[in-house]
Amino acid sequence: MSDAHIQAMPFPILIGDIGGTNARFSILADEHGEPHEFPTVQTAEFPTIDDAIRQVVLDGTAVRPRSAILAVAGPIDGDEIDLTNCDWVVRPKTMISELGFEDVLVVNDFEAQALAISGLPEQYRESLGTAGEPHVASRVVLGPGTGLGVAGLLHAREAWFPVPGEGGHVDVGPRSERDFEIFPHLEPIEGRISAEQLLCGRGLVNIYRAICLADGIEPALSIPADVTAHGLKGENLQAAETLSLFVTYLGRLAGDMALIFMARGGVYLAGGISQKIIPALKGPEFRAGFEDKAPHTELMKTIPTFVVTHPQAALAGLASFARKPSAYGISTEGRRWRLER
Repeated sequence: MSDAHIQAMPFPILIGDIGGTNARFSILADEHGEPHEFPTVQTAEFPTIDDAIRQVVLDGTAVRPRSAILAVAGPIDGDEIDLTNCDWVVRPKTMISELGFEDVLVVNDFEAQALAISGLPEQYRESLGTAGEPHVASRVVLGPGTGLGVAGLLHAREAWFPVPGEGGHVDVGPRSERDFEIFPHLEPIEGRISAEQLLCGRGLVNIYRAICLADGIEPALSIPADVTAHGLKGENLQAAETLSLFVTYLGRLAGDMALIFMARGGVYLAGGISQKIIPALKGPEFRAGFEDKAPHTELMKTIPTFVVTHPQAALAGLASFARKPSAYGISTEGRRWRLER
C-alpha cells in the first residue's frame, strides 16, 4: 500500500489553522476546486474548538465535510491535544462521534506553514535582501506571533518533507555591548531566556521594558501593537530601539535555523507580526543579524529571506497537501483518527 493511498482523505475536507489567538477554517470540496473560506474568529470567543466548528462552519454552509485536517499550535501527543497558547483542547475521537467526521488528521501549525512555503507564488512573498530566487532545496519558516513557531522543509525523492518542532524555545543570549546592558532586565522563563521570550507579541513588550529599565525610564507602553506602531513611526526612542533589536534577534535566529537545515531554498517569516513590520525588516539589521555567522558569512549571503504575505498561508499549505498528498512526506502515525465501522 502506497503512502499516497494511506494518506488520502475523503472530500469534502474541513481545513483548520488553529493558533493561540485566531482560528481560520475553509472547506475543500474536491481535488480541483478552490477552498471556501470562513471568517477568521478569535479562539477566546468560543469555549471549545468543536463549538467554533459548529457555529462558524457547519451552521454556515450546506456542505458536510467528511474529513478534517487541523493544524494546531502545540505538540500532538495522545487523544487530547492541548494548545500551547489558548484553552482549547482538540479531541479527534469526539469530533468523529459528535461532528460527523469519518477521518481526522492533526498536524503542527508550523508544519502547515512549511507546506505553504513549498510552492509559495512570488506575489505572496516579500523579499528581504538581494540573495535572489530560492532553490528547490531545504527551507525554514519562522513565525513570530502569539508565540514563536519554527519548522523545516526538506526536499528529497521529488517530495517535500515538513519537519515540525519546538525551535522557538531554544536559548538565546547577548552578543553586543547593548545586549549585555539589556539582557539582565529581560523577564526570563524558569531562569532562562528563550527565543520565544523575545520574538513574539509579549517578547516585544519584554524587550521594550528591559530597554526602559536599562535606561532608567518608566515604561509608557504595555501593548505589543503600541510598541510596534510607535517604533515604526519613530515616535518613541525606546520603542524604535525595541523594533531594531527585535529584527536583529529575529535575523540571528533565522540565520541559526538556516545553518541547521542548510536552507539554500530560503528562510520565510510567517506569523502575525512579520507582515506588520516589513519596513523594519527591510532595514539593514535583519540581514546583518542573519548573515553574521562566521565562518559561514559568505554562505549566508547567498540564502534568500522572505516575508510570507499570503493572508491564509497555513490553509493554503494544508489544501495543497489535501489535493496531492503524494507530493508531501507527512507521517500520520499517532496523528490520524478514523471512524470505526
